[in-house]
Parts: sequence; structure tokens; C-alpha cells
Amino acid sequence: MADSFGRIESEFRAKRAAGRKLLVPYITGGYPGWQDAIRACAANGADAIEIGIPFSDPVMDGPVIQQASQAALDDGITPNAILDEVPNLDVEIPLTVMTYYNLVHHPGPERFAASLQRAGIVGAILPDLPLEESGPWCAAADAHGIETIMLAAPTAPDDRLPKVAARSRGFLYSVGLLGVTGERSSLAQTATDLAARLKLVTEVPVLVGVGVSNAEQAYEATRVADGVIQGASMVRRLMESGPDAVGDYVAEVRAAIDGEGSTR
Repeated sequence: MADSFGRIESEFRAKRAAGRKLLVPYITGGYPGWQDAIRACAANGADAIEIGIPFSDPVMDGPVIQQASQAALDDGITPNAILDEVPNLDVEIPLTVMTYYNLVHHPGPERFAASLQRAGIVGAILPDLPLEESGPWCAAADAHGIETIMLAAPTAPDDRLPKVAARSRGFLYSVGLLGVTGERSSLAQTATDLAARLKLVTEVPVLVGVGVSNAEQAYEATRVADGVIQGASMVRRLMESGPDAVGDYVAEVRAAIDGEGSTR
């Protein structure tokens, strides 16, 4: 692990040390109102934001995020169009992107990393890039100050987890359950089990994503993990009710994970 951390990891470690649980909403870039949704997240207690760059074959995304991504693609949204908007968002918290490796491979890791850096993005999540094949991207990302957030799966054997953690920058994405993103009635046991396993092998902040569907489940997950990533529940509110509803929901989750009475 490097001696000096990037912006996300530095901020997340400091907030964790201060006793704060971490909240990272996911917003689909290019969907109508996405810029205001990001501003609303930042204004209501998000610690970083994950901007989805739509791709035509989103293997990790469930129906809600797929629908939002397809709507953005139908509107002609491109990765560059989203990145061009990022400097205008004017938020103080770190911004990451989540997309698929095809969009990195096409321009090449060096050009893609440079485009993220120019836009002011400081992290990247590439769920279909295996650890064993991540070398070229990670080298380019490191050179441009982009923190590569790796994913750990609940099926990973114990000897694999430290390897994934050692390569992760920013935070470690603890995948809550097998399957695609989406809202579920209860938090999967695998979510807290994997987070607990990861906490034993790394000092990198561990955040649970996939299947954390409401404020109550976020609270439950953060009793074990350092924080949560929430996508489908954010994007559904954006599609149904607009950016203000996203901000209200972020405030609700923030209050829940901060603990009883602290912000209510």
C-alpha cells in the first residue's frame, strides 16, 4: 500500500477515525436531472458520489439502473458528454465513475484515465475488470491520480481477499450479494458476512454495495462495514420524483447511519 493516499481514501480514513459512517450514492450520468441529483446528494450528507457512465451491456446493473442508463443512451449521452459536465457540478465531495471496461478499452487506459483527471474525477469502479487483468488500467489510473476501487465478491476464498484489498484505492467495494443491483426487502446475510471478513484483512475502508435498499438496511450494514453504496434506491427516486426526492432520501439515510437521535 502506498504511503500517501488519494483524496477519497484520505478523507474516508479521516472520517472513519472520527466515528462517521460513509455514504456513497450512485447516480446515472446523463439521465434527466442527474446534475441536480448529485448536488442534492452532496448537500444532504453524501461523502462521495458514484456517477454511472451508461453502457449498452451493464452486466452488474439491475432493471432500475438499466432503465435509467438506456434512457440516457437513447438521449444520445456519451462518456465525454458526462465528463464535460462534471466541472460544472460544483460540489465539494469526491466524485468517482462506475462503468464497464469496454469504455476504457476503446480509448485505451491512458486516455481514459487522463480524461477522468481533466474532468476532476478522482476514482473509478470497473466491475467487469478482474484483478488478474487490471495491471494496465491500474498503472494508468495511478499515474493520473485516479483511485481504482476494487470489488470483493461474497464467493471469494479467504486467500483472495487480501490481494483484492491490497490493490484497492479509495475504498473497497464489498458486494452485498450475488446478482445484479436492485432493491430488496431485507439485507442479505452475505452483505454483513463479507464486510466482516474484509475488515479482518485490510485497513482500507470497506463499504457495502448491491442490495442495500433503504435507510434501515444502511444502518444494519454500517454496524459492520465502514459505509454503504446505494444505487437502485437513489435512481428510482430520481426517475419517479426528481432530484429533490434523492436529496431527501440521502438525508434520511444519513440520519439513520449516524445513529439514533444524532441528526433526527
